Amino acid sequence: MKTPLRALVTAAAILAATFAHADTWPSRPIHMVVPFGPGGANDLVARYVADAASRELGQPILVENKPGAGSVIGAEYVAKAAPDGYTFLAPAAGVITNAMIKKSMPYKEEDLVPVALLAVSPSVIVVPQDSPIHSLKELVAASKKKPMAFATAGTGSTPHFVAEMLKIKAGARLDIVPYKSGSEGVVAVIGKQVDATSEASPVVLPQIKGGKLRPLASTWNRRVAALQDIPTAEELGYKDLVIGHWAGLFAPKGTPDAILDKMNAAVNKALKSSELRARLIPQGIDPQGGSREDFRRFLAQEKTRLGAVAKAANMQAD
Repeated sequence: MKTPLRALVTAAAILAATFAHADTWPSRPIHMVVPFGPGGANDLVARYVADAASRELGQPILVENKPGAGSVIGAEYVAKAAPDGYTFLAPAAGVITNAMIKKSMPYKEEDLVPVALLAVSPSVIVVPQDSPIHSLKELVAASKKKPMAFATAGTGSTPHFVAEMLKIKAGARLDIVPYKSGSEGVVAVIGKQVDATSEASPVVLPQIKGGKLRPLASTWNRRVAALQDIPTAEELGYKDLVIGHWAGLFAPKGTPDAILDKMNAAVNKALKSSELRARLIPQGIDPQGGSREDFRRFLAQEKTRLGAVAKAANMQAD
C-alpha cells in the first residue's frame, strides 16, 4: 500500500471512530467544572443547567467546584482534560479577561472551545439603603466632589470593570477597594465600610428586597427581569456602560464537533424549558442560549470592549 493511501485509510478510520464515539455519547456521567466556590451566581447557573440538560442527554452531569487564581485553576484543568466530551467548563468573563491582566497563563486561549452561552446575571450598581445618593447621576456627581470607595471582587472582576467604566465613561472618581468575593463587597456596602459596589443581580436582589441596598442602575443591555423598575446605565445616558456576570460553557480543544453540537442542543432545550426559566428569572438571572457561533461572536465582542477598558485602566493581576 502506498503511503498516501495508507494515510487516507488511517484518517478514515479515525474519522469513523470519532463519529461512532459521538453516536454513543454520552454513555457515562459528564463532569462540569465551575472555577469558583459553591454558592455564587455561576455555580447556581451551572447546577440548574446541568440538572435540566442531564435529563435531555440521559446521563448525570456532575458539577465540580475548582476555585482559585481568578478561575485559572479550574480553566486549566479543563483545558488539559481529555477531549472526549466528558469534561466541560462553566466559567465567567475571567476566561477571556484573565489573559488581559495576567503576565502569563498556564494554557492557551484556543485550548478551550466555546459551546454555549448559558445565562447572564446583570450587574446592579448599589449603595446602602439610607445613602443620600438616589441615582447614578448623583453618585457620579458626588464622587467628583469627593472620591468614593467602590468595592470590587478583585482585579479584573466584573465589579472592577464597572468601576473603571464609570471612571472612563462618566468621569467618576472612585477609590477601588478589592475584596475576595462579590458577596464580601456587598456586606461591606451594607456595613458602610465602602460607599458603593456593583454585583450580580442574584447576589444583590435579596438585599434590595430586604431593604438593605438601594439599586441605582443595572449595567446590562436590557433591564433585569426581576427588577423592571431599575433603569440601565445606558438608559440614563452612560453610553457603552454595559457588562454582565455571564456564565458560559466550554470544552477542551479537540472535542468532536458532533458532541459539541449535541451538548449545545441539550443546553438550548433546557434553557427554553419553563421549569428552568422559573428557577432562574425570579433570581435576576437571564437565560441565554443560542448557537456555538452566536457564543463565539459574543466572546469576540466582549474581548474587544473589555480589552479596551483593561488597557485604559492599566489593569494588572494582584
